[in-house]
Amino acid sequence: MRVYPTFFKLAFSWMDAERAHKIGFQAIRFAHRSGAGRVLAKMTAPHPSLRTEAFGLTFPSPFGLAAGFDKEGHGIEALAELGFGHVEVGTITGQAQPGNEKPRLFRLIEDKAVINRMGFNNDGAAAVAPRLKAARAALQRTHSGVRPVIGVNIGKTKVVELDDAVEDYLVSARSLAPAADYLVVNVSSPNTPGLRLLQNVETLRPLLRAVGDAADESAGRHVPLLVKIAPDLSDEDIDDLARLALDLKLDGIIATNTTIGREGLVSDPGKVEACGAGGLSGAPLKERSLEVLRRLKAAVGEGLVLIAVGGVQSAADVQERLDAGATLVQGYTAFLYEGPFWAAGINKALAKRRR
Repeated sequence: MRVYPTFFKLAFSWMDAERAHKIGFQAIRFAHRSGAGRVLAKMTAPHPSLRTEAFGLTFPSPFGLAAGFDKEGHGIEALAELGFGHVEVGTITGQAQPGNEKPRLFRLIEDKAVINRMGFNNDGAAAVAPRLKAARAALQRTHSGVRPVIGVNIGKTKVVELDDAVEDYLVSARSLAPAADYLVVNVSSPNTPGLRLLQNVETLRPLLRAVGDAADESAGRHVPLLVKIAPDLSDEDIDDLARLALDLKLDGIIATNTTIGREGLVSDPGKVEACGAGGLSGAPLKERSLEVLRRLKAAVGEGLVLIAVGGVQSAADVQERLDAGATLVQGYTAFLYEGPFWAAGINKALAKRRR
């Protein structure tokens, strides 16, 4: 299990981060296509004691993969075979877009962190929707009991003005909701100009109401709706968002996205500065994301499902988030450093704790 960090150092640490991600993701998908993934899934399947109920769904494990790894729904089945209880796809936008100029993904290995300014690069909602539908059907065929859950994260197309953001989100909601187990409105990425302004309560209220109505109508059922927030919000803004979520009867909140802060890093300051703008994820985000989670829990009680993400590396981190009030926990950045058996290892340790 601990062989991978050495492999990472030799094979990937020197390589452009986005290229390394692409190669690693291709290897995971190849394992699925070759049939090796089905064998692997038997070893990585979460223990039944880890099954978790949230917004009317049963998750095989409380631990899942955050949005950002599979932006376009190309590897949902393959990732599920690694033991993730859910895979959140995206961020997907109403229109296809290339994202920001490269290079746009940078590792801070000493901090076990990543800085990205990807800019929601994706094929657009219309292209992704059939992949989601196919993956959902395949997971239902291959899991006679509880199958991994598919979340879908949607954001604003860069060229769309903020005044037209609601209609842009509705394009994604209508296309993607029928194949989504749950839907996430992302208004907290720092890499789309102006996007975080949508976290303002007055702006967010009509957006969330419209997306929820459109998603349910398109799917012909209630599609659980969540909002993903930034760690850089003030405590007062967090409280306002919690009240809004309760008022709108949202199903949950995901806390948190990446941060624009650079505090507490051990990497060389010159290297950090050379990375430029973008959202920081990974271990340095742990404390703030945990603070936001605890504040949200105090504000919403049992009224909403909270999904914790940010700085999650180990089973102990997952358990700490569960103890702090999260129902589900997500990770992403540590996946890049810990390798393909990361989720299975966390599930095994969680199950051992419960037994």
